[in-house]
Amino acid sequence: MNNINETIYMALAFTTGLALGTLFFGGLWLTVKKALTAKIPALWFVGSFLIRVSITVAGFYYVAAGSLQRLMLAICGFIIARFIITKAAKKHEDKQLILKKGNSNEY
Repeated sequence: MNNINETIYMALAFTTGLALGTLFFGGLWLTVKKALTAKIPALWFVGSFLIRVSITVAGFYYVAAGSLQRLMLAICGFIIARFIITKAAKKHEDKQLILKKGNSNEY
């Protein structure tokens, strides 16, 4: 029974790492988009950074619960989320660029 519980905790640690990574890097992407049109972009960057880092550090602290294995799984999920968000953001930006080019050719 104890082995099953530990397996569940490991899966939850990885999933939590994915969620934290999505929040962190998705939040960064949204911050950059918002800051481009903001009157005070530094406020967006600093505020977003503090919020994202606070949530991420607290999430890692609680998911690890003193277990190095859980912490490593959460970090793996976090890194995988980085690649997923980066790819999704690039795909979104490419689509926006194509739409802008398509609209600029029409008169």
